[in-house]
Amino acid sequence: MDPSALKSPELQHFLNQEKERAMINEMVGKLTSACWDKCITGTPGSKFSSSESNCLSNCAQRYMEMSLMIVKRFQSMQ
Repeated sequence: MDPSALKSPELQHFLNQEKERAMINEMVGKLTSACWDKCITGTPGSKFSSSESNCLSNCAQRYMEMSLMIVKRFQSMQ
């Protein structure tokens, strides 16, 4: 492989997209694990109860808000 190809804008763009995709997947995994552990206390049935559903929704919302706040804080530090 030509070493100059490693610096091509297309490759860099692709790598950045893959990093973002990996970060999103990691965030979803953490969110799912944290909210599941917090909200689902028993053996789940075929449907979530209304309290489980509300808890999962609120937990996910708070998780996303905190993640966004952390990202903004880091961006302001740069």
